[in-house]
Amino acid sequence: MQTQICSINEDSLALAKKLLLQEETVAFPTETVYGLGADARSDRAVENIYRVKGRPQDNPLIVHVHKDFDLNTLVYDEQPYAAKLREAFLPGPLTLVYPSRGTVSKIVSCGLDTLAVRVPSHPGAQEFLKYVDLPIAAPSANISKHVSPVSAQHVFYDLQGRIPLILDGGACSGGIESTVCDVTGAYPVVLRQGLISREMIEKVAGRCDVYVPKAGEQVRSPGMKYKHYAPKCKTCLFDSVQDAQKSFCTFEKEGQRVYVLCEHKYADMFPDGRVLDLGAEPEEMAARLYSLLREGEQVADVIVAVRPSQRDGIMAGVLNRLNKACAGE
Repeated sequence: MQTQICSINEDSLALAKKLLLQEETVAFPTETVYGLGADARSDRAVENIYRVKGRPQDNPLIVHVHKDFDLNTLVYDEQPYAAKLREAFLPGPLTLVYPSRGTVSKIVSCGLDTLAVRVPSHPGAQEFLKYVDLPIAAPSANISKHVSPVSAQHVFYDLQGRIPLILDGGACSGGIESTVCDVTGAYPVVLRQGLISREMIEKVAGRCDVYVPKAGEQVRSPGMKYKHYAPKCKTCLFDSVQDAQKSFCTFEKEGQRVYVLCEHKYADMFPDGRVLDLGAEPEEMAARLYSLLREGEQVADVIVAVRPSQRDGIMAGVLNRLNKACAGE
């Protein structure tokens, strides 16, 4: 299969819709990461997402819709606070998990009675979703467990020859996946942390908890199980810059090519040219994380990561991605 990268215009959108109606997959930009989309109504199309990515069959998907899509055709919108969250944050990097009406393929939610729905704010995503006017199931457009893609070239690197079309909307501004929030109960519960923090949700809804998965439980959100967001090289996470420095020296003595991923204030504590600088502000660190992990895997045998000092708000989402990428190392 030949994979085309096309800018977003009338011709590429028409091709995207044609492919989706043929139960193919199409990659498209969002403000967070690129998504791998298929018609959420079709079992075959949704199964194709799992096949293309090599994604575990018990890891649910998110349905993406444009801002004027009739939500009530997909879910039961029962909680008054959910409307407040939509008004405050959508379109934007917030996914809400509702009771499902069962109008999309059951494979999307892995047989659960809930459905995760997102309204991305990226102009190209809105143009695409409005043009096709379908509920689009979409995880990140990468090989399962690899670093999520934040450019069309990242998608091409992972999925060349596996998908027919990548809609190029430029670099993603947000950099980490959307926050996923369960709105089926009396108050919202964050299932996956992201750019909309628990504190921001709590300010709107009055209360917001963060869910801790139980062993063996079927999850309602992607990103709650398995190793994710991982570079192809060894990646280790350290709580202190001193431990990272020691590890850097140890790996170098072993003949490994070592790079350091850290926030800007630690950058001058490591050799010039060997630092993947996340920046200083939470939004900057979120936006740069995946690009730097992908850059690092191209040049390093080992990435030594220093856990950022700020650990609440948006940084809770960044730390979640770092922990998953390092898988406990």
